[in-house]
This record gives sequence, C-alpha cells and structure tokens, in this order.
Amino acid sequence: MKNHLAAVIALMLAGFIPLPEGRVMIFMVGDSTMADKPTEDNPERGWGQLFREFFDSTVTIENHAMNGRSTRSFIAEGRWQTVIEKVRTGDYVFIQFGHNDEKKEKTDRYTPPEDYRKNLMRFVGEARERGGNPVLCTPIVRRRFVKEGKFYDEHGVYPGIVRDLADSLKVPLIDMHRMSWHMIEALGSEASKKVYFWIRPGEYRSLPEGRQDDTHFSEYGAREMARLAVEGLMDLKLGLENHLKKGQ
Repeated sequence: MKNHLAAVIALMLAGFIPLPEGRVMIFMVGDSTMADKPTEDNPERGWGQLFREFFDSTVTIENHAMNGRSTRSFIAEGRWQTVIEKVRTGDYVFIQFGHNDEKKEKTDRYTPPEDYRKNLMRFVGEARERGGNPVLCTPIVRRRFVKEGKFYDEHGVYPGIVRDLADSLKVPLIDMHRMSWHMIEALGSEASKKVYFWIRPGEYRSLPEGRQDDTHFSEYGAREMARLAVEGLMDLKLGLENHLKKGQ
C-alpha cells in the first residue's frame, strides 16, 4: 500500500495524473509515420497502428495521426481540437511531429522551428489543462546513407527542439529519433530496407511497379518502431508499462 501511494505521489510531482481504475486511454497525434493505414492490399503501416498490439485489453488507443500533417496543419484543420475535446483526467496524449514541419517546399505544412516549438507547447499545455498526460516523441529517422555506407540524418534542429521542450516543461520524452537512428545505422544500408516501404514490382496489385520509400514503414518496420516506443515507455515508468501484455 505504501509503495502504491509513493508511486502515485511521484507521478503527481512529475506533473502526471494517476489513471482512473480500470480505464486507460491513449490518444496519438502525429504524421504518416505514426498513422493508421488501410490494410487491404497495402503493406504500409504506421508505428501507432502496431503500438496497440503491445497492450492488454484494459487499454484503448485512438490514433488521430494523419498523413502529411505538421503541427501547423494539424491545428489549422481542427484535428487537434477534435482530440483535446475528448481528453479526460488521466488520459495519455502521445505527440510526434517533425517530418512535415521541416519541409520548406510544402507551403501548406511547413512550420518554422520557433512556431514548431510554440505548437508543441500548446499541445502540452492544453493536454495538461484537461487533466491529460502528454508524452513527447521525437521524429523517427528517414533511411539515408551516403555512397560509403554511412548513415546521415535529415531532421536538422527539429528533434532537438522536442528534447529541449521536454526538459524545460518536464514532459516525459520517448526519443524515437535517437533510438531509430541507432537501429538503422546498426542494420546498415541494405538490411534497413526491410524496415521501410520497399516493395518489389508485382508483389501487390496496388503497387504494380513496386515502391522504394525511405520514410514510411513496412509492417515489420512499424512493429519494430512501436517496440522502440514501448522500450522508451518502460524506461519512463509512467504506469502504462503495467498494462503491457505479458512478455513485452
């Protein structure tokens, strides 16, 4: 009993609100790397789509991540408002953007670094106002290798903004950027293709010419990225780890 009370107090001091008994709700907001994808004749998956596989039946996940969205367009289209109106005391809100915020050539979604920071601050602040528990996630790396086989990253300042914000606002952070970097770098240029959306011609009716995509994930890759998120979650010890399926 004393241990349970100490855990509850620790969560409250960390800015987290304990979950109501018997109810665990996770909302996910982000871009295509997190989003649910059609399953019929489509091998692409988002890591949020596979994330639910790791939890027991006490957990409900609503994945609101959407292809092509940045923090800016997610707000402008009213998608954030839809989510925040649903958040109740003790709910979790997982937040992962960056892939589209950084695209200067996409004027409908580009978000300058300072605005990116402000938007993330808004997500965190409003989630907390509703009694929710925000969790920040850095963006997952794209598969990029130079001819010599050395990995390089394209995300620039954006992952660092998430880390700095998590530190300054005392928000739990799952560093998907750093963890995925280590994974893809260790796999190397050729083996890492299985993580991403590399499809040979003729494998799927919907993709007769195949596809070589170094941003989005195969089912295998999405599951491995979800596994990284679970590992990060276990390290944070927020209480959600108690709702993982046995063996996770």
